[in-house]
Amino acid sequence: MKRTIIALLSVLFFAVSPAFASYNLKHFSTDEKILAALTVLNNNGGEEVLDNLAENGVKIIFYDLTMMDFNYSKDYAIASVGTLGERYILINSRYKNSPKEALACLIAHESFHKLKRATFAEEVKCTQVEAYYWHKLKNQVTNTTTNELTNRLNKLEALYLASTPNNDRIADSIIHNQFYRAQLAIK
Repeated sequence: MKRTIIALLSVLFFAVSPAFASYNLKHFSTDEKILAALTVLNNNGGEEVLDNLAENGVKIIFYDLTMMDFNYSKDYAIASVGTLGERYILINSRYKNSPKEALACLIAHESFHKLKRATFAEEVKCTQVEAYYWHKLKNQVTNTTTNELTNRLNKLEALYLASTPNNDRIADSIIHNQFYRAQLAIK
């Protein structure tokens, strides 16, 4: 009987312990600005984002995306896989001076990408997550200077807040966006 109780308690402890996981944020990046963004997520209920990063062993870096393809010059961030299968989130280096809260939203978005090639449904979910976190974090921004990234996040937040279960404004904006239509092969 005593062994059964100990076994049950052990199973319960290991089943519940991921909910109380403590993350070594330096596992994901060594860049101080990215670590600040990860800390924002960690301190504001972003466990699902950190879980996704940990589950996939993701490393996050700032990167000049034009080094991959000039067409990526204005992309905010991309999820990428290295030559040995390692997973990366590459944040466009042009946004390095963005508020840490805005960077946290990019990380949240990219952390939800699971497939090698995004589907429409996956892109909608990732963008909804990004908008949700901006809605949650934007009031913490101490530097009120706007840039392309914060302007984009403000637009996503407005779509997110205007959405209803029968009218997903984020999905509508993605399906009508030429960039996503080409990238997701939407006809």
